[in-house]
Amino acid sequence: MGSRVVIVGAGQAGFQVAVSLRADGFDGLIALIGDERGLPYQRPPLSKTVLAGKQHIDSVAFRPERFYQDQRIELMPGEKVAGIDRASRQVFLAAGSRLPYDTLVLATGARVRTLPMDGILYLRDREHAVELKQRLDAAANVVVIGGGFIGLEVAAVARESGKTVCVTEVQSRLMARAVAPVLSDFYREAHRGVGVRFALDAAVTNVSDGEVTLGDGSTLPADLVVAGIGVVPNTELTVEAGLPTGDGILVDDHLRTADEHIFAIGDCADHPNVFAGGRARIESVQNAVDQAKCVAAQIVGKSAPYSAVPWFWTDQFDLKLQMCGLSSRADRVVTRGTMESRKFSLFYFRDRRLLAVDSMNRPADHMVGRKLLAAGTSLTPEQAEDESVDLKSLLTSAN
Repeated sequence: MGSRVVIVGAGQAGFQVAVSLRADGFDGLIALIGDERGLPYQRPPLSKTVLAGKQHIDSVAFRPERFYQDQRIELMPGEKVAGIDRASRQVFLAAGSRLPYDTLVLATGARVRTLPMDGILYLRDREHAVELKQRLDAAANVVVIGGGFIGLEVAAVARESGKTVCVTEVQSRLMARAVAPVLSDFYREAHRGVGVRFALDAAVTNVSDGEVTLGDGSTLPADLVVAGIGVVPNTELTVEAGLPTGDGILVDDHLRTADEHIFAIGDCADHPNVFAGGRARIESVQNAVDQAKCVAAQIVGKSAPYSAVPWFWTDQFDLKLQMCGLSSRADRVVTRGTMESRKFSLFYFRDRRLLAVDSMNRPADHMVGRKLLAAGTSLTPEQAEDESVDLKSLLTSAN
């Protein structure tokens, strides 16, 4: 496809498209447009090492400025795309200029879901992280709204910093969209063991100076309130351009929109996913990187459907959870190892077919789980929970 590629969004997905295009031998023009000022950067450290003070915010950039010059990538930070003219293949910049494209890649990402109250901080971008770190250093009582990955990561850092921490969650368990109840219970007890308090089945109705009010009328002291209640995909450009959307920008199994000259990838893309058993919009670094590589390959003429195994991770205290596959459709979960040891893996099955593996402080299980899923290797629940069975040998025998 074409000689000029315009990429809208300079996060993980957009950055990776540009890098992969050059690695794949693309010699045309590449424009990388980001609405944030400064160099493109990694987001995962924001809620982990940056917030904990173990990594400086200036060190999260993917590459130094010279890299983009050397790779002939036209980096356009602080620019906002106001519209897409599909007929003439141009994007309109908010500043008034137009930028032509032969291929357009939308990596517009997602924005934080917010609550209709003042006095709440969020964590999605570099500026959020800087402000939250400053506020956390000065805080004594921290309330985290949302018991998902981001909320629990913030809670862990705050508690390790000596703060009083309470996590509120509207559902009855933690990380309910992502993990089995047994793992939700494990994390609740792990956090409670170091002093984090929880209010489950609890909606926040008001945030005032120094206090959070819950739906039952009870209050929590809070001189810092942080919300991590999910994200909303940025689809406005495609809606205005007349492209269909669902839970994100609708794409086919090659990540192409209804317009053959426009792709969408990363947190904004609603794509067919064999591991989900249907369409999915996956918010992860892995998904952003692998989808970007898939699109770059297609632009240089190496067409293939997107089929990468989804994987995720979260670090909280001394707990490293690595997840592969998608577990939401599981009808059976078995445990390999013991939860008491804090080193175990959960294997998720549906109709005795492996769907996903969640590994706690067992990186070897995670790696073999990814390979089993990628290869479609047969694994029974009985084999998964029997530690005398060498899972790697199943891969060898399958080959």
